[in-house]
Amino acid sequence: MPRKSPETTEETRPAAELIDARIAALDDWRGEALARMRALIHEALPDVEETWKWRGTPVWEHNGILCTGESYKQAVKLTFANGAALPDPKQLFNASLDGNTRRAIDIHEGAMPDATAFKALIRAAAKHNAAK
Repeated sequence: MPRKSPETTEETRPAAELIDARIAALDDWRGEALARMRALIHEALPDVEETWKWRGTPVWEHNGILCTGESYKQAVKLTFANGAALPDPKQLFNASLDGNTRRAIDIHEGAMPDATAFKALIRAAAKHNAAK
């Protein structure tokens, strides 16, 4: 009897494919925003690792979690795992400001964070992770 090939599931598909599919499924400004932020993350850290956690969350890692990318009806949220410890001179963080650890950037339709400042934040997160 021939062996049945394993089914492709969310658990077996590469994270990059799952993130591509998420972006494609968000066929409005949210998909464009998530794709743009993903591209900026890769520009800032070409060796960043993409993972897929918690049954549906894109995660970017470099010596630990840098940030996650969630999509909601009114916003795309990039949550930085150690955002409270990062310098944010351009004040990109605009959500989850009360905690001692995380910080987030909520992106709303028609508004994108400054690309240079965002890439600096990604590099600062990687530097913070490397120092832990």
